[in-house]
Amino acid sequence: MSASLAAPAPAGAGRMTLRLVLIGAMLVLAMLPVLNRLPPDSALHVSDFIVSITGKWITYAILALAIDLAWGYAGILSLGHGAFFALGGYAIGMHLMRLIGPRGVYGHPTLPDFMVFLGYRELPWYWLGFEHFPFAILMAMAVPGLLAGVVGYLAFRSRITGVYLSIITQAMTYALMLAFFRNDMGFGGNNGFTDFKELLGMPLNTPSARSTLFYASLLLLLGSLWVCGRVTRSKLGRVLVAIRDAESRTRFLGYDVTQHKLFVFVLSAMIAGLAGALYVPQVGIINPGEFSPGNSIEAVIWVAVGGRGTLVGALLGAFSVNALKTWLTTVAPDLWLFALGGLFVAVTLFLPRGLIGLFQKERR
Repeated sequence: MSASLAAPAPAGAGRMTLRLVLIGAMLVLAMLPVLNRLPPDSALHVSDFIVSITGKWITYAILALAIDLAWGYAGILSLGHGAFFALGGYAIGMHLMRLIGPRGVYGHPTLPDFMVFLGYRELPWYWLGFEHFPFAILMAMAVPGLLAGVVGYLAFRSRITGVYLSIITQAMTYALMLAFFRNDMGFGGNNGFTDFKELLGMPLNTPSARSTLFYASLLLLLGSLWVCGRVTRSKLGRVLVAIRDAESRTRFLGYDVTQHKLFVFVLSAMIAGLAGALYVPQVGIINPGEFSPGNSIEAVIWVAVGGRGTLVGALLGAFSVNALKTWLTTVAPDLWLFALGGLFVAVTLFLPRGLIGLFQKERR
């Protein structure tokens, strides 16, 4: 009797431990820009490189969170979220290019330099409105969401699932990459967008801009985590898990499986687009290489390594794998792809629940 009454305690303790670890990690992240302002000879000083690359990792964590929402809870294994991420990046990149104006190489008041070089006479219609920041942010969500809505509706209505859906999303990503490589698309071709000057009147490549973008990314991460948590803990989340585990049975119970999957797929794409919008100002460039199918596959591996279907595991996987990548590409760059593949195989064989499974095992 006493043993059965005491059994739930470790579960509560494990959840509390995980929450405390998450809160502590967020506080540590929030302190990095502050420590960066300390004198360089201070023992607590954090370099510009650490702040910059951690800000990039935060946007990767948001992307992983979006993938986990669709894959971990609804069973939608998308290999196209890199495309949604890149589309959001291109949306904010168009805004940044419009802000260059006469400060460009050719000094044209309206056209970006690459358009002047290619002989454009006027700004294409789909560039109109991107001089306004709110419009660019809206497009960073709307364009990925619209694309996900069209692809998802056609696929889910036809009951395409599993590997076939993954192939479709990967083909979509590859098609977009080929399209954006074309100079006549009006997106900078192979070179993409770069040489950004400012954002919201704030010069880029300054400590203030770096800190502002860092905190904006951290706030988006917290907001996305809150939204995804509300979705997964609601009745909708329970239906999504039922669809993931037994789609046919859920359909026979009377639930509209297509609408549920379409909703979570579109929401996931919009979150990925916002992540891309914050990624581009921090790295200073966006080109068609971001559409590479390999990027989407790597993002899926982040979620698998961290532990899909847990949200926190997606964050853990994104940070841990990218930290390993940063270190290994510095000491042995030729080994990274082998290490990534080996890591995925090792996690699949020995940690099927991912790194977060270690916490769950300890809790049990």
